Amino acid sequence: MAVLKSREGTESLSAELARLSPEITASIARMRQAAYAPGQVPSKYKLLTAAAMSVVIRCEPCIRAYVEWAAKKGATKEELVEFLNVAMTMQGCPGEEWALKALRAYDELIEGRGVSTDGCCTH
Repeated sequence: MAVLKSREGTESLSAELARLSPEITASIARMRQAAYAPGQVPSKYKLLTAAAMSVVIRCEPCIRAYVEWAAKKGATKEELVEFLNVAMTMQGCPGEEWALKALRAYDELIEGRGVSTDGCCTH
């Protein structure tokens, strides 16, 4: 029987998962890099799509990560809102609530407050 012990030090949960499951987490990271690489469609649009999908699946860490990455690739707030509009049409009122989280993440990033992206989509 395994004995549970607390995490030591300041290792984040995502770093711990990467350490404990290096093959899977590295594969997911490679998949992410390939999927969002520039091609026929610029990276920022792929990342905006991922942000909109994150709204639909209601994953706040994903929302924050993809909004940040899209902004770093040059996505404007107006472009983000257009993608959020698509997400909201797929979800209705709940989609609007989650779209607000994405808009807040963008505002925080632009205001220099940064976004906390520890969790999925960050490694």
